[in-house]
Parts: sequence; structure tokens; C-alpha cells
Amino acid sequence: MSDFRIQTYVLGGVSTNCYLIFNKNTREAVVADPADNAAYVLNKCRELEVTPVAILLTHGHFDHILAVKDICRAFPCTVYAGREEERLLQDPSLNLSGSIGTEQTGIEADVLVKDNDVISLIGFEWKVLETPGHTAGSVCYYVESERVLISGDTLFANSLGRTDLPTGDERAIVQSITEKLLTLPEDTMVYPGHGEVTTIRHEKQYNPVAMYRRR
Repeated sequence: MSDFRIQTYVLGGVSTNCYLIFNKNTREAVVADPADNAAYVLNKCRELEVTPVAILLTHGHFDHILAVKDICRAFPCTVYAGREEERLLQDPSLNLSGSIGTEQTGIEADVLVKDNDVISLIGFEWKVLETPGHTAGSVCYYVESERVLISGDTLFANSLGRTDLPTGDERAIVQSITEKLLTLPEDTMVYPGHGEVTTIRHEKQYNPVAMYRRR
């Protein structure tokens, strides 16, 4: 039985999914998209007796990054983000921090990843999939051994991320989903940035973007 475990916490003003992913044996953890309320995330780490070693960012919008700095102050985490997302992460006018009552902020990733990079974390291999569209530097993280995809705001259950925000591109997100994500094994569990968990099998049948792939 696998030691891979994943917990979901819905945080922040726009109900963002933050994922605490850990190795049951080593007790090392990865935090994916720490949306807000670092104290809550850190408390969950203490409850589960896990130690965060890395933060994975699917993209740089404020509602996915607000807890990054506080988590890194508590634990020496390495922060990963897409190579095309650097400017958006650092620029409050692009990452939209300061909206809906949040403070303006910018962050720097320690490691900028590119398509097909493989990151070794907490005893598992994480493949980077560049999926521009929601933002220019959006990425997804695929753990093939566990059939798990952290899809950020690229792919949702029965839907897809909006493209009317800075650096968004509708044509690009459709291409990212049809060429990079819907080609994954159908039993892959999809953990999106908002909403319910889904599967690639379900999205190939019911996601409106899938019709582009069937043409």
C-alpha cells in the first residue's frame, strides 16, 4: 500500500483548495497552493505530525500564494513555480493581490520549473506539465505512480479556468487541457484549485473542452 496521502483544505476569500500532501512513512510534506491562513495550515501540519519541505505553486494569483511567506518562515521550504510565472508572482498588479481586502504581495520562487521537469519530493516523482492559459506560467504537477494530478486553475470538474485575467489566453488553455491533461490515464485523480475532485475519465466525457479533442 502506498505511503502517499493528501489532505484538502478550502481557504481564503474565494474558496481555494490548498493541498497538504505527505509521505505517511517519512512524515515529510508538500504544500500545494497555500492560499491563505498559514496558521491553519501549520496547525494541520502539527496535528498530522508532518514537516513541510516544499511548496508547489500551480500559478501566481493571490488566492494561491498568500500563505507562502509565513509557511517558509516556519519551515525551510523550497518554493517551486513555472518558469513563465516569475513576473506575475512578483507583481501585485498582475497577481491581483490587494483585491477583495487582501494585502498586496509579491513572492519569488526558489526553483522555476519547465515542461517535463521531474521533481523528487517526499519519496515520489512529480512531473511538471506546462499548461498556459489561465496564466502564461500555469503548470500542473503529475505524480504518475499515484495517478494524481494537481491541476490548479487549469482544469476543474466539468469546467476550466477563466482566461480574462492578466496573461490569460483562451486558446492556450484549451490546447493545454486537450493536449496535456486529457491524454493522461483515465484513472488519474484530478485535484483542482477550486471545487470538487474529479478524474480524467469523467472530464473526457463531460468537460466542454473535450469536444475540441474529439473533432
